[in-house]
Amino acid sequence: MNPEKEKILAVLQQVEAGDLSSDEALQKLHIAPFSDLDFAKVDHHRTLRQGAGEVIYGAGKTPEQIAGILANMRENGASNVLVTRISQEKADYIAEQGFSLDYHPIPNVGIALPGTEGKRVGNVIVASAGTSDMAVCEEAALTAEVLGNHVTRLYDVGVAGLHRLLARMDVVSSARVIIAVAGMEGALASVIGGLVSCPVIAVPTSVGYGANFGGLSALLSMLNSCAGGVSVVNIDNGFGAGVIASRINQMEGIQ
Repeated sequence: MNPEKEKILAVLQQVEAGDLSSDEALQKLHIAPFSDLDFAKVDHHRTLRQGAGEVIYGAGKTPEQIAGILANMRENGASNVLVTRISQEKADYIAEQGFSLDYHPIPNVGIALPGTEGKRVGNVIVASAGTSDMAVCEEAALTAEVLGNHVTRLYDVGVAGLHRLLARMDVVSSARVIIAVAGMEGALASVIGGLVSCPVIAVPTSVGYGANFGGLSALLSMLNSCAGGVSVVNIDNGFGAGVIASRINQMEGIQ
């Protein structure tokens, strides 16, 4: 059970036991589903609906807007907030405003308002075709970790040197879900999909020469994979892959 649901259940149990009046319970639960900041509407009940809190997409937002959203989330008890696609300059500004921020420069991801980390479960593998794909890989890996998953990184195991992947098959075969990240022709997802029984989430990247078309060639290759069990997210969407992997990994009954 996620922390927000635990808090509400605790209040309801206090009412049931007679330790809390209905009016007192109402005061504890009286929080709007969102806060309207004019430039943003901060969703405080997303954890209840989706099992994870709101994530701040930093690209296109000013440093002041990001800080304003974080201030509101902090007031409402949020912790371990992912802030994706932010520059070093934005990260520095946020830190200067008094927010604790663990910034990762390769994927341009920050983890704000750090709180107590729960036990990480299962095994999500993030595999990259090349080192140039690492930014997208790290966005996926950090997202999955913040959401409570154990993550194993296998980087630079692309098809140009397939023996590098085959040498780690003991690790690959232990995964509950695999995120396969590749640019160029995007072949890694199909190769992995043909070797494992678990779901594979393919992430095309914009890495590649001209005819890669900014990741379009990898996207089309992954969409046309003949390996069963391969699904595809958008180009460079490490965050989306991390969220989907987390939900698969934490489903009841998956061994």
